[in-house]
Amino acid sequence: MNVVLLGAPGAGKGTQASVLTRELGVVHVASGDLFRRALAEKTELGMLAKSYMDKGELVPDEVTISMVLERIVQPDCAGGVLFDGFPRTLSQAEALDNRLAAEDKTIDSVVYIEVPEEELVKRLSGRWICRSCQTPFHAVSSPPKTPGVCDKCGGELYQRDDDKEETVRERLKVFLSQTLPIVDYYDAQGKLVRVDGNRDIDEVGADILSKVKAG
Repeated sequence: MNVVLLGAPGAGKGTQASVLTRELGVVHVASGDLFRRALAEKTELGMLAKSYMDKGELVPDEVTISMVLERIVQPDCAGGVLFDGFPRTLSQAEALDNRLAAEDKTIDSVVYIEVPEEELVKRLSGRWICRSCQTPFHAVSSPPKTPGVCDKCGGELYQRDDDKEETVRERLKVFLSQTLPIVDYYDAQGKLVRVDGNRDIDEVGADILSKVKAG
């Protein structure tokens, strides 16, 4: 079974991906992990990606596509894959379909975890990190005992630029502009499954599993 997992930053994709891969017995293929590994191992594609990143440019679709396609032809992916963070653009979705079709395979289900924008902003902009030991906290779900102070080591808590509200809203805007065409693309194929992600983690996971297995 091949499944694509879609959802905005803060929607809980990472948590649900670990549940899905275990329950479905498939391999978790996350584009971010592939990039980090390729950079660490200094592979040809990794160094090509680095050449764009060093210039502050986005890595072209062709490089990302090549990296993912190189991964899914490996033997451990024969039983199925959960795609996380890929495809991000319509051209990536089409390239993935073409490669799978060449091997008589297809995407079986596309899960779109939907969470209201204000809830996403609350989840993402509430994150704080200890400057000393890097322990994460959250203003709402896991606040420190003393505001601004790490429970673990007493270090100062700070908020990364990526987690500030104005940055979060911009990230969400970019995500939606890139992702809605992909949602429409898979919806037209009858493969899209919408899941309400604004619920308890276990409830969301159970809903995803039942819909994917029924699909």
